[in-house]
Amino acid sequence: MVEAVSHTGPAKPAGRPVRAVIGAVTTAVACVIPVFLVGGQAVQIGAELRFDPAGLGLLVSIYFAVSALASVPAGALVERFGATWTARAAIILSAATLGGIATARGYPALAGLLVAAGPANTLGQLAANASLAARVPPRRQGLSFGIKQSAIPLSTLLAGVAVPTVALTAGWRWTFVIAAGLAVSALLAVPPDGAARRAVPAGGGRPPPGLVVLGAAAMLAAGAAGALSTFLVDSAVAGGVAPGPAGLTLAAGGAVCIAVRLVGGWYADRRAGGYLALVATFLAVGSGGLALLALPGPVALGAGVGLGFGIGWAWPGLLNFAVVRLHPQAPAAATSVTQTGVYAGNCLGPLAFGATAAGAGYPTAWAGAAAAMLVGAALMWLSRRSRPPQ
Repeated sequence: MVEAVSHTGPAKPAGRPVRAVIGAVTTAVACVIPVFLVGGQAVQIGAELRFDPAGLGLLVSIYFAVSALASVPAGALVERFGATWTARAAIILSAATLGGIATARGYPALAGLLVAAGPANTLGQLAANASLAARVPPRRQGLSFGIKQSAIPLSTLLAGVAVPTVALTAGWRWTFVIAAGLAVSALLAVPPDGAARRAVPAGGGRPPPGLVVLGAAAMLAAGAAGALSTFLVDSAVAGGVAPGPAGLTLAAGGAVCIAVRLVGGWYADRRAGGYLALVATFLAVGSGGLALLALPGPVALGAGVGLGFGIGWAWPGLLNFAVVRLHPQAPAAATSVTQTGVYAGNCLGPLAFGATAAGAGYPTAWAGAAAAMLVGAALMWLSRRSRPPQ
């Protein structure tokens, strides 16, 4: 799923860190929830708007492609107008797209609304990151970014819960109506702008080869993880699981992922290195979980979601933390390389997965996703050779 971190130059944190974390999480959830609600309710929406797994993959790919294109302009807006204004603008735009999806009457309309939701996601994520960087003390930033980055699996959890509670009772359109109202309420949690804005150091020249390898690893890992969150419910239903339990399985995976991200952030604040090795371990375990999803039966489904989703999607915070520690002189330039990989993976992964599932079936698609994540783990480990031990 898309998670960008905006890093800025040294500055004394100001303001209330707890409120900053709450505001960052609510902003991130409100701005990323549209795409996960579409994926979580793909069975119901696809039946009415007439699209198959390949069509769903195209929708998600469009969403993340637009997010990638909007990233640099969104960063400029955050720097110019501050985290508070841009967070509120992103929330309002996301709420508007949620309301629009609730009234969508065809596949083209749904695609157009997800195009509009992409910039809302990017702007909201960067505004949330800027707020944390300005307001949270450095000794607690590992945990605070872990909490904020848990907004992505939290959105998946909410999308999974929405299937049996709303989509199968009142209808999928009401899910988006309720989500739009909740997104608007997130405006109340955005903290006022009280901290001075800080300039982002400009990067120049070619990035180090090791950083490029990290970007490639992030692309493979994000592509596999993004396909998991998007296609899990539809895949489970195709394998004979009822839509309600399938949605709850997705929610359970999101809960495990949230827990691992929080523990990983807490652990990062108490370590002096070893972050990339830990990320590689997460990806290796996650690839095993994705491979299990290619097997039939509820046991394989539960174990696959727990390992593939709960652990295989818990690495972005640790990766950003490691990159910033390795490149403290230009953290924004360094993380932009790895984030390019994450965005590319989120764009291309669901598209390739959806096409494979439609042509060769879900078991083949899951096997391919497992292989991609395992290669990402290997690249993550090999990248340690070109940098100080991490």
